[in-house]
Amino acid sequence: MTLYPAIDLKDGKAVRLTKGLMESAKIYSDEPWSLVKKFEEMGAKWVHIVDLNGAFAGEPKNLEQIIKIRQNCSVKLELGGGIRDEETIKKMLAIGIDRIILGSIAVKNPEFVKEMASKYPIAVGIDAINGYVAVEGWGEVSTMKATDLARAFAHAGVEAIICTDVGRDGTLSGVNVDFTLDIARASNVATIASGGVKDENDIYALMETKEIEGVIIGKAYYEGTLDLAKMFTLIN
Repeated sequence: MTLYPAIDLKDGKAVRLTKGLMESAKIYSDEPWSLVKKFEEMGAKWVHIVDLNGAFAGEPKNLEQIIKIRQNCSVKLELGGGIRDEETIKKMLAIGIDRIILGSIAVKNPEFVKEMASKYPIAVGIDAINGYVAVEGWGEVSTMKATDLARAFAHAGVEAIICTDVGRDGTLSGVNVDFTLDIARASNVATIASGGVKDENDIYALMETKEIEGVIIGKAYYEGTLDLAKMFTLIN
């Protein structure tokens, strides 16, 4: 089980949202790179970064902070939020991002994502509201089932699928193990759980399935309901 501590970037600051609502943003740091450094010192192998402004704008908007994180930290970084063309993918990889997360574009142009996955380290972000895929920074809900989208990438060469239950995201209400398993089984791709993680019981529940590759940890760390340092000690 890989633990992915999460940094959400909004206006150059590290924040967390509740259910993906921008107006719910709570600021946790004015220096996001220092948080990533702390995760690295705890034992993180990966850190999950989302450019929230980018997700809504359709292009990266927190480049200065992303570059600062890369310059100050050696942990592997995966980045999502507004990355929707090959030029941007190449640009992000050139500044040192290790894996690119493609979300909205995966719904609108799956063939493009498959093409990119054949060239670059790509993860597909599948965000769902009541089982249906949410796009455009979770501002819209499509008519596509999340499991159908996952199935479309079963043999596409993507490195991972990150599945988020938007209704639980940032709520500390517990991770949706069944939803994550459904995605993992539909895709047969390494699947990372996201949304609602509260405490170590969520981590253990995911580990018990033996079918889920990792979990994204956000508000549980920031609000102190999960001892992240302890979990890294136990898992590493």
